[in-house]
Amino acid sequence: MPLPVETHHHLKPDWWLRVRHSIAVSRHEPANVIAFILTACFAYLILAPVISILLDAIFVHTGDAGRTHQDEGAFTLYYLTRAFMSRMSEIILWTPLYNTLTIALGTVACSLALGVTLAWLINRTNMAGRRWFASALIVPFMLPSWTFAMAWTTIFKNRTIGGQPGWLEALGFHTPNWLAYGFFPIVVILILHYTPLVILIVGNALTRLDVQMEDCARILGAPRRTIAFSIILPLVRPALMSAGLLIFADCIGEFAVPYILGLPVHYDTLSTGLYRSLDSRQNGVAAVLAAVIMIIGVITLLIDMRMMREARRFVTVGGKGNMDRQISLGKLRVIAASIPMAFMLIGMVIPLVTLFLSTIMTLPGRFTLSNFTFDFWIGHNLTTVALRNGILFTPEFWQATWNTIFIVGIASLCSGILGLLVGYAVTRCSFRGVSGFLRHITFMPYLVPGIAFAAAFLSLFAVARGPIPALYGTPILLIIALIAEKMPFASRSGIAAMTQLGKEPEEAARIAGASWFTRMRKIIVPIQAGPLATGILLPFISGIKGVSLFIILAVPSTDVLTTYSLRLLDYNYDQAANAVVFMIALIAWFGTLLIQRISGTHLAQGLES
Repeated sequence: MPLPVETHHHLKPDWWLRVRHSIAVSRHEPANVIAFILTACFAYLILAPVISILLDAIFVHTGDAGRTHQDEGAFTLYYLTRAFMSRMSEIILWTPLYNTLTIALGTVACSLALGVTLAWLINRTNMAGRRWFASALIVPFMLPSWTFAMAWTTIFKNRTIGGQPGWLEALGFHTPNWLAYGFFPIVVILILHYTPLVILIVGNALTRLDVQMEDCARILGAPRRTIAFSIILPLVRPALMSAGLLIFADCIGEFAVPYILGLPVHYDTLSTGLYRSLDSRQNGVAAVLAAVIMIIGVITLLIDMRMMREARRFVTVGGKGNMDRQISLGKLRVIAASIPMAFMLIGMVIPLVTLFLSTIMTLPGRFTLSNFTFDFWIGHNLTTVALRNGILFTPEFWQATWNTIFIVGIASLCSGILGLLVGYAVTRCSFRGVSGFLRHITFMPYLVPGIAFAAAFLSLFAVARGPIPALYGTPILLIIALIAEKMPFASRSGIAAMTQLGKEPEEAARIAGASWFTRMRKIIVPIQAGPLATGILLPFISGIKGVSLFIILAVPSTDVLTTYSLRLLDYNYDQAANAVVFMIALIAWFGTLLIQRISGTHLAQGLES
């Protein structure tokens, strides 16, 4: 009996069939197209600037051919050598690096000590007014950090740098340089700004602790010190590490406070050194400093992400053990409340009152009725040369206000919409690698301090590259830089919102014949209106009080409120500068409260993840 003839045909491999099937399916899934478009867009807006600034550190810049003895555009180690190993390296890199690290470490240590104390009083004791303090103590974190710096100079400024003296000098008390400028005031101000962050993060950890473990240890006769160091501390250690690392990373890139309190006496940090290098057109050295800031920021926040993953391994089971059980302070309830009250006075009341009073004083530090005036707000024909009217009647102020609203508003609106689209693409994309890359690339600006990110954008867009024209000095550059910088907040909001929304409503609309645009307009956007509003408002408030990005990329024609106030400060128009800062602080404060009201969440809930 003849054997059946085997049909010889070329079977296609399984992987090729899977690829063809994925392509066929993906053609009917708009999320895939959106994911690829967004990936290409953010690779250019986020990854390309970072690569550009790194390349600027190893290639000869225009005008440096004679100095480097190499052709323009050639590979060189000149900038790295000058920054790390030349006779000028101590001034360029090592001293600013030392100052930056000491400021960051001092801020972290003191913020953790003070923040843990306040978090414990609020969350674990029956201190008087604990619920009010739980919200009020967060206010200094809502305000721009340089609000405190402006208030500090108003009180403690001496005659070292000229201009108007501080209040103490005007009253006859000489303030030494160490008190008026440099390390001490910078650290004090950053402690006031970042302590609320510790209260939020550590407070969340304390409220999740299972107090039954403490009860068991207490029943077994363990002393309070053993309970604190053997039970409570290990459980809140991830939160402590996370708060410390986040503060450290922020301090590395902090620009405004060292600019106001350090630059006048040549107390340089990495961020102000970067600014000096760009201002003196030493772009190669600036690229090296930006790379150093980036590397420190990335390493720090990668450690933080590792710590957060480790923290999720410590799970406490909910139940009676999580009850709001408080330690009774007895007669010390009122005395204990003096600690957060003192922090409130120093961290919010005194700075804001100082700023406001300084704007209505003709001469600083003279508290007589005749010395108070509203001329710096609404006056005309002032004696100052370049500021003839109060800021409310000064065209430059309103131009800066319009630039702020227009640039920050457009960028925030685009960030919110793009953030929702990123969330849609990440949760709906059929290609896991693309969705993962998109998730990580939109988070990348959070790993790069703002001053370094601004330098990276300047490196990429200062000159024409291919079809992209030079954008430096235009509002477009500020808008796209803000969009890229704020994408971590907007994309995080969008991804979290879309993760909680199933595909069923959209699938039903698709079966009914609705187009993708109709589904987005009538289903996705209305359902996700809250997260979309948060994704727009959060970048808006952050952009209103931001300094690092604008100080590098803005020019006089694109002045925003932050850069306008710093220019007034450079001209020694302290009253007008403080008036602008006071308004920015109020906008940031009320804007943050508006975000919480619209989103229905407390600021602490946004920091838990």
